[in-house]
Amino acid sequence: MPIASVNPATGETLETFEPLDADGVETRVARAATAFAAYRSTGFAERAALLRVAADLLEAERDDTARTMTLEMGKPVGQAAAEVDKCVKTMRWFAERGAALLADERIDPADTADAGAEAAVARYRPLGPVLAVMPWNFPLWQVVRFAAPALMAGNTALLKHASNVPRTALLLERLFARAGYPQGCFQTLLVASDAIEAVIRDPRVVAVTLTGSEAAGRSVAAIAADEVKKSVLELGGSDPFLVLPSADVARAAKVAVTARVQNNGQSCIAAKRFIVHEQVYEAFAAAFVEGMAALRVGDPLRQGTDVGPLSTESGRADLEELVDDALRRGAKAQCGGQRPAGLDAGWYYEPTVLTGITPEMRIHREECFGPVATLYRVASLAEAVQLANGTPFGLSSSAWTTDRAEQLVLERDLEAGGVFFNGMTASHPALPFGGVKRSGFGRELSGHGIREFCNVTTLWYGPGSHLYSEG
Repeated sequence: MPIASVNPATGETLETFEPLDADGVETRVARAATAFAAYRSTGFAERAALLRVAADLLEAERDDTARTMTLEMGKPVGQAAAEVDKCVKTMRWFAERGAALLADERIDPADTADAGAEAAVARYRPLGPVLAVMPWNFPLWQVVRFAAPALMAGNTALLKHASNVPRTALLLERLFARAGYPQGCFQTLLVASDAIEAVIRDPRVVAVTLTGSEAAGRSVAAIAADEVKKSVLELGGSDPFLVLPSADVARAAKVAVTARVQNNGQSCIAAKRFIVHEQVYEAFAAAFVEGMAALRVGDPLRQGTDVGPLSTESGRADLEELVDDALRRGAKAQCGGQRPAGLDAGWYYEPTVLTGITPEMRIHREECFGPVATLYRVASLAEAVQLANGTPFGLSSSAWTTDRAEQLVLERDLEAGGVFFNGMTASHPALPFGGVKRSGFGRELSGHGIREFCNVTTLWYGPGSHLYSEG
């Protein structure tokens, strides 16, 4: 079956692509291995120069790239442009700091003297070709946050992008080629999901990273484990947004709207469950529902649109099933809860706030990928923490309190890869990104992320060695 780029705002097929056959995949994997043999020996300065050129090209083509993303997956074009800016920033961040993040770590000679070492060093060396299985929701950012550190570390990259964003996948391949990277350093594999197992099992592919669903993560991790290969997984999230009595409620409610509907609500780290202390519940709920109801839904290419369509028709159907299940079981829609009138051509859904959520409702325990929020009332900090942790996921969290004692409890007890106080959860090149529980394992971004696909090598210098020196 051809791989299609379909505009979710209209349902129109924009372009189709023939998937690679087995020979095409073999050619690209072989190129990645050949490229690594030479690219691994380049210095940090050379890698940084290439990454800066890629950043410059991307910056110069910001508007066209943003439009490509919007047409393929429906995010408002202003948010798509911001995604391009974030990618440019991240490329430059790793170009500037990659050498320092991967600098040799000199072991204190006093700690190794009893082992007979006159010097010892930990060195980060690249692993080889890494396969990235990436999702459609941030079609540029998800790839760049893997590719920038991986290439800066000296690895080569193979991208299996989501099948509904082939134009963006090919754009990325052309970008790195135009920046001057040697052939084979970054390649896109236009293949269906059932072709991925063979790529992971190929002995020339040394590791895999995946951002996607829990089911996809389980499958990829199992194959990688069977081959004894490194994997990094960033999976689903059902992030809590806690509002406690000392919070600035008006600001919290305003940020909550953005936190829920960013990227049309299709973000793993979007706030999804809003857990509010009873002392401030009424004020928060009124402001939050008003803000959600006021959002403008429509053409994502039009400036001023807040929420565009869901990326796929099946994605909207999944969202509707969760909402309808909750409503049948007694939940109340404070706003939204249906398809918007007058937007029949695309896969739109109204911004929605549900109250009266109970444990038997699917939306209480499953990830909700769209502009739908669940709102809970709690009587204490302990109840808020229990509810926040009462999910299989543990990606990130947002907590609104100015009480230091409460912050200390939340720092210690929230089961998540991040806790953001009095602000919206976000990813940034300097911050480790990843989760716990069924949200995955490993980290992206920061020094932790760039070292994920490195061989941490111990260099031990005994008597008579040419001793290691910083020079």
